[in-house]
Amino acid sequence: MSTSATTNEREEGLAFQPKFDASGLVTCVATDAVTGDVLMVAHMNDEALRKTIATGEACYFSRSRNALWRKGETSGQTQRVVEMRIDCDQDAVWIRVEQQGAACHTGRHSCFYRKIDAAEGGARLTFVDADRQFDPAEVYQRET
Repeated sequence: MSTSATTNEREEGLAFQPKFDASGLVTCVATDAVTGDVLMVAHMNDEALRKTIATGEACYFSRSRNALWRKGETSGQTQRVVEMRIDCDQDAVWIRVEQQGAACHTGRHSCFYRKIDAAEGGARLTFVDADRQFDPAEVYQRET
């Protein structure tokens, strides 16, 4: 099959054919189903993608831990999937979720709690919507 036929099928067809990167991942953007707020960006491998579809609970692949994880398994800050979409070339996923608690591991509603402003010599960050909903030190205590 030619590349253009594959591209056309992937872009115009109804077959689910996720296009994973060289590391076996697709990028996933999670937004709040009610407000539309962007909550987080994470990655899914094939297993995470299929578990999310099957269970309706957001599952991701942690590149730093090299492991599958279900959102909220440690923190209780879960994401119930309302709708999943895939982009035109099937290499990125968008999930609309009902977020229970905070989406960010820092305890904030969204991972996008800093704004980038132009500044002399480059850019600077300022906090926006940065109130914490939980204390990460308490939620993510490690057993000693």
